Amino acid sequence: MGIAIISDVHNNTVNLKKVLDYCAKEKIETIICCGDLASAETLDFLNDNYSGTIYYTFGNMDRDHLNMPAFEHISSYKNTKIYENFGEVEIVGNKIAFIHYPDKAKDLCETGKYDFVFCGHTHKPWQETINNCIILNPGNVAGELYPPTFAVWETKNDNFELIRIHELK
Repeated sequence: MGIAIISDVHNNTVNLKKVLDYCAKEKIETIICCGDLASAETLDFLNDNYSGTIYYTFGNMDRDHLNMPAFEHISSYKNTKIYENFGEVEIVGNKIAFIHYPDKAKDLCETGKYDFVFCGHTHKPWQETINNCIILNPGNVAGELYPPTFAVWETKNDNFELIRIHELK
């Protein structure tokens, strides 16, 4: 099973559509979003163009532009499970956390509670291991500061692949 990990969309629905088309083609049924969709319209676009499960935690741009308290009282929206500060789920026996900020992601890894922690914010893709926990930043869908990327986690073998959005057809 493949799971897409995205972050920092910043309202770039053109690139987001390429990600969603890739997910449909590859039969990816779950997306984990580490924040910064940046508007309610982009959240609507994501939900309207993707029928799988979406796990989404707020980033700094979401708090500024999604009109939080309006969204703070809900835990799900259409097919999206929303987490205010950070999310945690179990997927095929792995304990997963996802958060926007890398420093807080490192703190989550250090607890020893998680197998994988995903984050965003820096727009730069990277991966490291802390206390037997893999921390991964998929880069950014928007294409700001760095070329647009996202990651796909193949749960059968716990491999991660960085996908370059501009290379998608």
